[in-house]
Amino acid sequence: MFDFVNRKKRIVQVIMVLAVLPFMFWGVESYRSDSDGYVAIVDGEEISRREFEQALRDHHERMRSMMAENFDSSLLDSFEVRNSVLESLIQQRLLHREAVNNGFAVLDSQLVTTIRDIPAFQKDNSFSNEQYQELLRLQGMNPTDFETGIRQELLLQQLLDGYGENGFVSSAVSERVMYLSEVQREVSQIQIDPDQFLSQVTPSEAEINDYYDQHRNDFFLPERARVEYVVLSLEALAENEPISEEAVNDYYDEYQAEFSQPEERQASHILISTAADAPEDEKQAARDKAEDVLQRVTQDPEEFTALAKEFSDDPGSALNGGDLGFFGRGVMVKAFEDEIFQMQLDEISAVVETDFGFHIIKLVDIKDAHTSALEEVREQIEQKLKVQMVGSVFGETAEDFSNIVYEESDSLQFAAERFELTIQESDWINRSSTQPAILANNQLMAAIFSDEAILDQRNTEAIEVMQDTLVSARVLEHKPATAQSVSIVRDQIIEALKAQLAADMAVEDGEAKLARLQAGQNDIDDWDAAIQISYIQPQGLGFETLQAVFKADTSNLPAYTGVINPQGGYNLIRISTVIEPEMDDAEKRENFKKQLQQMVLQEEMSSYLAGLRERYDVTIRQESF
Repeated sequence: MFDFVNRKKRIVQVIMVLAVLPFMFWGVESYRSDSDGYVAIVDGEEISRREFEQALRDHHERMRSMMAENFDSSLLDSFEVRNSVLESLIQQRLLHREAVNNGFAVLDSQLVTTIRDIPAFQKDNSFSNEQYQELLRLQGMNPTDFETGIRQELLLQQLLDGYGENGFVSSAVSERVMYLSEVQREVSQIQIDPDQFLSQVTPSEAEINDYYDQHRNDFFLPERARVEYVVLSLEALAENEPISEEAVNDYYDEYQAEFSQPEERQASHILISTAADAPEDEKQAARDKAEDVLQRVTQDPEEFTALAKEFSDDPGSALNGGDLGFFGRGVMVKAFEDEIFQMQLDEISAVVETDFGFHIIKLVDIKDAHTSALEEVREQIEQKLKVQMVGSVFGETAEDFSNIVYEESDSLQFAAERFELTIQESDWINRSSTQPAILANNQLMAAIFSDEAILDQRNTEAIEVMQDTLVSARVLEHKPATAQSVSIVRDQIIEALKAQLAADMAVEDGEAKLARLQAGQNDIDDWDAAIQISYIQPQGLGFETLQAVFKADTSNLPAYTGVINPQGGYNLIRISTVIEPEMDDAEKRENFKKQLQQMVLQEEMSSYLAGLRERYDVTIRQESF
């Protein structure tokens, strides 16, 4: 994408994500009291459940747009995704609080300029207030809320620019790191495996008893229970909801745009950038360069990708040969869009001028506009209508379910019959069990192993284990944590001791052989085939082995070193050759320095964000997940 989109991508996303599913639900927690309406508190400021759910939907839609037909919504309904989205919101709150506390501010003139420069709000290359109002209306937003959001984004940008624009890595450091990353050593190995010593070790009774005493906690059987449970979910209730043919047809007719895919085009481009207000001589130089590149492309169109990598000033696409992916109308600036949507497949344009500079465009592919037939989307419509119908009363249903499992606490049968649910049974589980997955919830596990559930034999309360899914469980059998005697775990201890003693023997043997080699007694000849390794091309070697190789003194070759294998045993290493890197290319050194500087900046930013998290009070409601 163009440099503006790279710099303002979050702002553009707010405008461009217009396709939002019509039926979304806030989760059972939203049907409860106001005190349940937040998912986290950052320095006294709540992140509401509504904001969190909206962020989840935005993430969902971005993934749908990026992955197209490969999109699988079930992959996004996980703790990891929900936690990542929440962490992003927390991070935004922390940065905003830090910016305000440090006196940053956004002038009204900055806000106006930023909004006027957003391509989606422009018509005939100038800002259109009518288009601005219309797009916000389609988003369900008002100008005040939108401008507040943009102001906050600009505020954060001021704070973060201080890190992004002031990093420094000295040439000496850069060249040293470059040398270390590219210098190679030719090595051979001998792996001394503990397995070859297993037959030589027999643990004594004293060793067995000592091991048991030192690892007694490892042999405890955790507290366990076997439970029965019922699951009330919006999805399951929806399955039983009848939907008429008329309702399906009416929905298809009313929301046909939902099943329509507008024409999209895939393009690649080569950008020779100039500022919109650059002097004319500077623009002419860029235009001449673009014409030269166009001439080379015209002579050999197959070289477009290579030329884009070599000449394009668009960092977001140059590494991919200029590929911009698929996009519809309204995404690119007008001059670029007008050109691409009148081109023929595989056609290469003349030089196109925009505010970003001069473009050479290639039309790579076309997805024609398409509307799915009713039969293709019937099942999808039925499911949405079912969820809509059940969703309108699910809060009340969930409340009834909660009341029944509490009031009829000596059995789940009443709740199962009332809501047509199946009573399911688990195998033996403990607090850390991950199966069945529906029970693997911290709050539910705490309820199952509570005195009320075990001693009083009561149903657990109805607990929301995921969005719109409640579970109540009842303990059938319970076993407290117990220590296993040494006689029961004897064989297990013997196997562990044999592995440990054999590994010790392998290391002892390896270190003895290394000492002989370093003393000049080269009496070992069963080395593996030699390989050339470096830090960036380790050829499968572990980091500990790499460190040992590159710390070894290579003033006299061959040189020898060794390392204890993390999996047990010992690796003997012979270094036969040192291959020095080519360091004379000034351009290569400069590019490496820039990459290293970017890495350092990323590390500094990560440390800064971690520091913010430490300085401010952040509380997360784990039950929100």
